[in-house]
Amino acid sequence: MSTPPISLSEPVGPPDAPLLVLGPSLGTSTILWETTAPALAEQYRLLTWDLPGHGQAPPATEPFTVADLADAVADAVAEPFLYAGVSLGGCVGLELLLRHPDRVRAAALLCTGAAIGTGDGWQERAAQVRAQSTSTLIIGSAQRWFAPGSIEKNPDITGRLLRVLQETDDESYALCCEALAGFDARDRLGRITAPVLAVWGAHDGVTPEGSAREIAEGVRNGRAVGIADAAHLAPADDAAATASVLRDFFDEVTGARA
Repeated sequence: MSTPPISLSEPVGPPDAPLLVLGPSLGTSTILWETTAPALAEQYRLLTWDLPGHGQAPPATEPFTVADLADAVADAVAEPFLYAGVSLGGCVGLELLLRHPDRVRAAALLCTGAAIGTGDGWQERAAQVRAQSTSTLIIGSAQRWFAPGSIEKNPDITGRLLRVLQETDDESYALCCEALAGFDARDRLGRITAPVLAVWGAHDGVTPEGSAREIAEGVRNGRAVGIADAAHLAPADDAAATASVLRDFFDEVTGARA
């Protein structure tokens, strides 16, 4: 395994505010957080990051694990931080909590699970993308990612996210699929002591409410909350509700509303 290439954005928000690192979903980029970030940046200093071969990150050429992605994030961020990640970015959050507990003050894990899908399913998707490119995923991803009516309500960000998927490096996407095929943190959740918020979207068929509750009930200090008008990409589907639940959680952790 090698260190996977990721990229970090420039920080946004008050320079003396607590640092909040925002992680992406497979097939997306920092664009995922664009409409949610302004509300978060009022209180927090934000960093977003891209998966290998996604957005601004260089492509990957060698296999890596979800744990390797977590190590890459920990190596790239110089100070302790709060974390919020979606889907694969949420899996990275779990590995950060497990592998770097001294670095992560608290984590919000959105539209994710301690394991997602099946190993065979991810291997099949990796093979499909290598053979036919990420373009073949557009229709299915649009159906999974967004709640009913969301594409019509939020045409700019939903359209741009689907273009990111189409433009993602095929091999890097496939390697991310293979990393997910090997990821399972279910038997390790009890080791996590930092505060954890598990968030599900009411229309999410990939990681539904049960996935969030499994995380919240498995860690030592967890809670779960749903977002009614979201599917698998909550920050794009309902930016206001996503920002609100994250602000409430992180403000409590940091004492901003004490």
